[in-house]
Amino acid sequence: MPQLPEDIIDRLTQLERRIQQLSTAVNTRPALNTITGGEVEIKDGALKVTDGGTFVVQRPGTEDPMFRVGSWKGEEYGLEIHRQTGSLAMTLFNGDSSAGSLQPLRIYDNGNREIISDDVNTGGLARPWLTMLPPQDVTPARWPQSTSTAWTTIARSYNPVWQPKMRLRVSTSASSGATGQVRVLVNSVQWGPTVAAGTEFDYTDVIGAAFSTLFTGTVTVEIQAIVTTTSGTVYATPTLMHGRQS
Repeated sequence: MPQLPEDIIDRLTQLERRIQQLSTAVNTRPALNTITGGEVEIKDGALKVTDGGTFVVQRPGTEDPMFRVGSWKGEEYGLEIHRQTGSLAMTLFNGDSSAGSLQPLRIYDNGNREIISDDVNTGGLARPWLTMLPPQDVTPARWPQSTSTAWTTIARSYNPVWQPKMRLRVSTSASSGATGQVRVLVNSVQWGPTVAAGTEFDYTDVIGAAFSTLFTGTVTVEIQAIVTTTSGTVYATPTLMHGRQS
């Protein structure tokens, strides 16, 4: 067997040593579960955390979470989002480490006070507690009324605009022998049909131009009545009013 040049033997030895070092490094690499001052970018794929793991994004300079999803106190699995100040913004957990129970979705103000949540027992809202219309007088003679033969506002309310649509029901009546009409104005513009006194006004539609001031504007709702005979009284009273989605 011919003798190989010494430099080739040295190179083979070095190559073998490097392969051993690489193999050792691969088998002994530390767990890649911490990213400091970096970014995670996922394209055309998914980030999976399995077997009861947790994904946490911490606020700079602290160990407090901004975002956490997965294990909560080692037993329950849920989600929490914090503000930069550390106060809670949103959670999806029971908060008592009870696993397997229905979990309410909660939204908090900057003082950690729960302001919106769903009712996990029956569905719908748990908070906020929304106002409801109290029982109305059923005696027409005591309702808002008008004896005028011109359109007259007999009831008015002011409401903040939260939703694009509104539903309004109004009961109407007229005194014996009299006829008349009832209509509704929203910000001084007629909203819905004109109904004959004695029939119910029940209408649902977009609020109108007032919706352009959503969350900051106030909408004025007026009930107007007119007597269409020479004399008499027209009565009207609201019985239902609420906002709706588009």
